[in-house]
Amino acid sequence: MTNTSSSAAPKVSVIIPAYNTANLIANCLDSVFAQTFRDFEVIVVNDGSPDTIQLEQALQPYRSRVVYIPQENKRAAGARNTAIGKARGEFLAFLDSDDSWLPVHLAIQIKLLEDDPSLGLVYADAFQVNHSAPETTFMKNCPSEGSATFEAIVVERCQIPVSTVVARKSAIVKAGLFDETLARCDDYDMWLRTAFFGARIAYSRKPQARLYLGRPDSLGQSRSKMMEAYWKILEKAAKTLPLSAEQRSVVENRAAEIRARHLIEQGKVQLRQQHPEKARELFAEANSHLHTLKLSIAVRSLQLAPRSASRLIAVWNRFSGAGRYDDVVA
Repeated sequence: MTNTSSSAAPKVSVIIPAYNTANLIANCLDSVFAQTFRDFEVIVVNDGSPDTIQLEQALQPYRSRVVYIPQENKRAAGARNTAIGKARGEFLAFLDSDDSWLPVHLAIQIKLLEDDPSLGLVYADAFQVNHSAPETTFMKNCPSEGSATFEAIVVERCQIPVSTVVARKSAIVKAGLFDETLARCDDYDMWLRTAFFGARIAYSRKPQARLYLGRPDSLGQSRSKMMEAYWKILEKAAKTLPLSAEQRSVVENRAAEIRARHLIEQGKVQLRQQHPEKARELFAEANSHLHTLKLSIAVRSLQLAPRSASRLIAVWNRFSGAGRYDDVVA
């Protein structure tokens, strides 16, 4: 590990935003200091966390080995940008404060980047830790297939877990840093722009991190809100990036699809709240893009016998894997 007081620039700057994770950050930092690759600095940004007293107590044993930056809350994107502004490394390694790395993570990622100077960003598979479910891997649930191009990221053929990403600082800066106006999925937006502005992206199928999924306030807990964020990011890309005609078609079609999925989730909420007419309207609007038989049946049933249809759909989803895109109203 590079001494934080040394004038020599480290190879890697490890960027850790911290918010409400005082009880988890020691495990996170221990995993960083256990890396077999040692030429790094660690930047922890306290993003206006409500547990600041506990966080600073948890950080006390590490204070001589980290750059600690407290700031008013700017959400994850703002915290990452603050750290990037202070980063001295050629490479940026992103790690959320409730996640951790396996010891070989940095060594593998830096070797990939140094062996191929054309690469701008690399990521990896990771174990997903959820105390209420068996351990699985990120790529089992969110596969990466083929080349991680701009188009592949748009349609989520390649999905990137932020806590496994190591990128050239120059590639992130060229893409314009993280968008601090986004409340969710700022990392997805960042990878989209990084790819669009020319950074080649590669990935390792070896699990190199542990992603903690147990916090009830995690941004990833709400499917509806996540889908809304994805669709708005894609609409933003269509408006702000100089896309080719082919790229624009891919982005706009995907945005329309994700918006339709969002409408389905909103419709399910209306069903649970006993508003079948509102649910029918949302399902009908979603089906104007998706054109599925199941949605057509749901819409027609809700029109003819709204209360009976509501109960039937709820029961069907409960026993057919609710939350999946191929359930009765998807």
